[in-house]
Amino acid sequence: MKIRLISVLVSAALLATVPALALAGGQASAATAAATASPSKLVLDNSTRVLTTLEARRAEFTTDRAALQKFISAEFEQMFDSKYAAQLVLGRHGRGAADADINRFAKALTSNLMGRYGSSLLDFNTRLKVRIKSETPLRGGAMVKVSSEFLRQGGDPIPVDYLMRKVGNDWKVFDVMVEGVSFVQTFRNQFDEPLARKSINEISTDLEAGRLQPTAK
Repeated sequence: MKIRLISVLVSAALLATVPALALAGGQASAATAAATASPSKLVLDNSTRVLTTLEARRAEFTTDRAALQKFISAEFEQMFDSKYAAQLVLGRHGRGAADADINRFAKALTSNLMGRYGSSLLDFNTRLKVRIKSETPLRGGAMVKVSSEFLRQGGDPIPVDYLMRKVGNDWKVFDVMVEGVSFVQTFRNQFDEPLARKSINEISTDLEAGRLQPTAK
């Protein structure tokens, strides 16, 4: 059965961006690995780790949704460049905006999506395999696109591309494209009209209160 687009988007972002987990050597080794590994190796290694962890803790996460949300939030925030992604989503509406306003929007958007769709990870087929197809440098090597596929039994491969950029010594994901559909562009289109009527802070308030619920369907 085809995985719903929003589930893949959220799951793919998580799979690509989580650092090495405690069972794989601890946070210190995770930071070292993130600083030295190539973008494609990060995607492959981290995808494999998270698939393994989700399977190992499936029973726990099914009965303890708070533990699932803690896992999602802690891992996602460490490697996903949420502020840069938020700037891209805001587009022209974010020009000249204060850092505090952009940071609040980034956090509100991420929390809204994770709160609503985080549990979809429990339905994710953790027995599929990840295959790296290519790694393409962009903007003189400051950015890179890692093209991959989720291989599943009885179904066509699901193409997932990750756009990453160098932040200090680390590679961070700022956009995920599933079957050619961009996470950033999808939400940029959805927020364009609301942002024409309201300020960034008003939109953040609506996201925090659940009055605004963006969707990648």
